Order: sequence, then structure tokens, then C-alpha cells
Amino acid sequence: MTFPNSPDAAPFSPDANWWRQAAVYQIYPRSFADANGDGMGDLPGVTARMGYLSALGIDAIWLSPFYPSALADGGYDVDDYRNVDPRLGSLDDFDAMVSAAHAANIKVIVDVVPNHSSNHHEWFKAALAAAPGSPERARYQFFDGLGENGELPPSDWPSHFGGPAWTRVVEAAGPNAGQLGQWYLHLFATEQPDFNWDHPEVREDFHTTLRFWADRGVDGFRVDVAHGLAKDMSLPLRSKPELEILVSDGSDPLFDRDAVHEIFEGWRTVLNEYTPPKAAVAEAWVPFTERRLKYARPTELGQAFNFDLLQAHFDGVEFRAIAQKCLVEAAASGASSTWVFSNHDVIRHASRYALPDESTLADLESWLMADGVTPVTDQARGLRRARAATLFMLGLPGSAYLYQGEELGLFEVADLPHDSLQDPTWFRTGHQVKGRDGCRVPLPWTPTGENFGFGGTPWLPQPAGFGALAASVQDGVPGSTLEMYRAALKLRRELQCEEILEWLSAPESEVVHYRRPNGWEVLTNFASVPAVLPPGVEPARVAISSGESVVADEGATGAGISAGIIPAETTLWLAP
Repeated sequence: MTFPNSPDAAPFSPDANWWRQAAVYQIYPRSFADANGDGMGDLPGVTARMGYLSALGIDAIWLSPFYPSALADGGYDVDDYRNVDPRLGSLDDFDAMVSAAHAANIKVIVDVVPNHSSNHHEWFKAALAAAPGSPERARYQFFDGLGENGELPPSDWPSHFGGPAWTRVVEAAGPNAGQLGQWYLHLFATEQPDFNWDHPEVREDFHTTLRFWADRGVDGFRVDVAHGLAKDMSLPLRSKPELEILVSDGSDPLFDRDAVHEIFEGWRTVLNEYTPPKAAVAEAWVPFTERRLKYARPTELGQAFNFDLLQAHFDGVEFRAIAQKCLVEAAASGASSTWVFSNHDVIRHASRYALPDESTLADLESWLMADGVTPVTDQARGLRRARAATLFMLGLPGSAYLYQGEELGLFEVADLPHDSLQDPTWFRTGHQVKGRDGCRVPLPWTPTGENFGFGGTPWLPQPAGFGALAASVQDGVPGSTLEMYRAALKLRRELQCEEILEWLSAPESEVVHYRRPNGWEVLTNFASVPAVLPPGVEPARVAISSGESVVADEGATGAGISAGIIPAETTLWLAP
């Protein structure tokens, strides 16, 4: 199966503001496409599918970590920040991928993981080999334990993946060699020791990493756990038995401290060494909007993810309120907003919307633990809502972040065999929380064969149902989810205009209607029953529908768009 380059692709343009309204496609490299048949996706696999990505109509790809890693946390445990995992290719393969992307007018964003390294990083191995108080240990967070003999962790801090955030080491040097000694901090897995960002060598080394990839043609960076770098490690360490950020004054001991912004001001200085300046976006899970937007200031990273829509129920009042709030906030900060429904860390939104209304995060976790059996999901409704939500989002000003496979309508694989699970959360919680493997299952490219065109036997098993959703099955089929994404992304590029919009519906309406300055309009019927088109809206103006097709869209009465009806849980785009 081949996907030709999009005929609409323009020559690569170094537009300094390309990121403000870009459609960015996240690639989880190990699950995208396997070029060498070893069962793990790789960089040559990405290059081989560049025609598919170009035909999709995206503006940029964001690559999750492809660095050397023991995969204790799916690649977010980095052994070497300036190399490629040999299982995924080489630096030459990376350069070839960037060249292919730029030839297709696609920018490249790479993940940077600055909060922690892996325990195989040369610095951490040197720290373990050195004695307490050594310069080697100063790059990380090593502390003596509490208790009579240091047998208790230095604090009560928990890990994001379950269990304590401290691990004790056996000393290899010094007077206590061969005995249990200090503890090191890891807010994630044991294999992910946290850096000490007060150390100038740590700061300068990441500046070197940014320049290394920028010099190879990378256009931007996604910054993992951006809110976690600066920590208050003054003794005695303050208690923090929960990981939520409960204060809005920057005084939390672990997250969103004011000192983190000095770090990112230094990053911006590096990013501005290039013409055009390199883009960046912060993953900052900060509940206080005014503080999250600090990361998006022009003097820092320039953008910060807002996950508000990702966390929302499929509800018109909620969607409108979120969009309205986020657009006002982004404009005030000088950034553009970011929109996302799915990524490598959350249950795919087609599955979230298939669950009963008002399901909580705890309900989602329970559903995963039940292997997706209870409660029973309505997959048709979930996909219908996911398509409608996506078109609602793609019409908004700002950057749209898409996750690989959502353009195929993929669902969460909730029933992975337990012996195949690899997420550290599954192990660190004693098999009480399943984790994120279900959204990371390798993609289906063809409908037949054990591996659905992915390559070798996948590192996570694909369900039989993936075949019906394969890219080649949907290619060229009117009304397919893939063709809806292609049509929407193509039209979005053509219609893109000023980063403002006008709300045309009442705040409490289940039919949410907005208009961009050039006359492009978006209507979403969030209700479970059909609705009437607003007065003055001509059915002939409908350019795209999230339903199967503009012609076939019908409500419960059998009357479709041509009769002035918006089907239930459907989004329409009206051309100017």
C-alpha cells in the first residue's frame, strides 16, 4: 500500500509562526511502523510512511522518545539524550526522516525528557560508583535516609507510578562500601532518577542537547514534565504524601515552583539562536491556569498544553465554556491555545466517549481493570462522538495535537493479556492499575495478516478488530474516519485565518455554533437527538460532516442535512 505525497504540499517554509495554528501528529515510534521486521516500530518506518502523513494533511510530527533506553517506561527512561536507540535506527536514519518530512512540508518536533534520566545514563552510573557527597552524585537527588540507621526514606513522597519515590543504594565507594547507604529520588519509576536542576552542569548539558537536535534540523521540542524540574530539597524535606498541586503561589515542594521559569528562560535563549527560532510546548499538569500560562510566555517555551477538552465530558455547555476560556487566556499570554483529545498517556477518546455519560477517571480505570467488559461500551456512539469532537476542535484557533491512530477511529485495547503488559504502573501498583499500554498498541496498516501490515510480530499484541480499521481499508472510502480527517485537515489549512472567533449560539445550547473571521462556521449538535439547523444556515454550505457523509447524514426521523436537520452527536463545517 502506498500513499502518494499530497498534491497540496508546498515547499518547506521556515515560517517563524508555523506552530501557532499547526496540526501536529504525535508518533509513538515503537508502535507506528516497523521497517526491519523485528516487531518494534522504527525511524525508517516513519520515513516509509511519510507519504501517508503528507496525504493526511498535518503540519508537523511530534516523535515520542526514540533515544537509547531499556524501556522501563516506554522510552521515557533515556540512556543517552543525543543518540538513537539502535533498535529504532541510527542518527543517519533520523537525518533521513527529517529530510523526508521537510520535503513533504512537515515540521519535526521531538520529545525532551528533562526531569529524569534512566539509571543507565553515564552520569547515574558514575553517581552509583562514587561515594556520598561526591560531585558525581550532585547531579542527581541523593539523600541520607531517616531513622536510626538511615533505613527510612528521606521523605513520604510517592511515585507517579505507585510505591515510594525513593530507592536505597548499596554503596560502591567510601567508608560504607558494600553496605546500604543513601537514597535517590525518582518521582516516576525506580529506573528514572531525578536530576538536580540546581546543578549548572545539568542545565548546560540540556542546552547542548537542544542545540544537538536543532542543528540536525528539528523544528521544535515537546518538554516532558516541564513543571517538575525545580524542587525544594532543603532539609528537612517537606511532607507531600499526594502528588496533586494544591497551592497556587509556587511554593509546592515538587511541582510548578517559580524557579522553573528561570530554567526555561535559558532554554528560550538557546532556541532563539536559530532562524526562525525553534518552537517548544510544555507538558505542565498545573491546575492553575494563570500559572500554566507562564510556561507559554514568549520568553519561555511559547506554548503549554491545555488538557481541558481531554478531561471534559461530551457536553456542549462544557466544551464551549472550555474553548472560550482557553482562547481568552491564550490571547492574554501571547501564546496560541493547544487542543488535544488523545495521546500516549490516556485512554483513546473514542473509548472514553463510548462509556456511560459522567464516567469519572476512577470509572475509566475500573473499566480497564475489567478488561473493557464492564460497563458495556457503545462503540458506535463513542466513534460518532469522537469524530464530532475532533471536527469541533479542528475548527478552533490554535494548535491541534492528534495522536497516531485516532484518524483511523482506533479504540483503546482494554483486554491486552496481562502477561503482555509493560507499563511500570502495572507492576509498581501490584497489578491494581493497568496503565497506558492499551493506547500504545501498534497501528494496523492492512486488513489481513498476523501483524496488519505493521511489520514483525508487534511488541504489544493487536486485537483482531484492528483489521477492519486498517489504513488501507479506509483509504479512499467516502465517510471513513481516515477520509474525514484528510478532508478536514486539508480544508482547515485552506480556511485558516485570524486566531479569533465569534460565538453564534447561546451558552446553554446543546448545538454549539461558532464562526471564524473569514466566514468559516462550525456547528456541533452535542445532543443525543437530531436538531434543526439555525435560521439562515443553508444546507448547501455544509462542506464537511462528522457523520458518514453529508448526503447520508440522517436523524432519527430519517431527515438529513439537506432537510435542515443536524443529526445527533454530529459536527458540520460551513464553507464561507
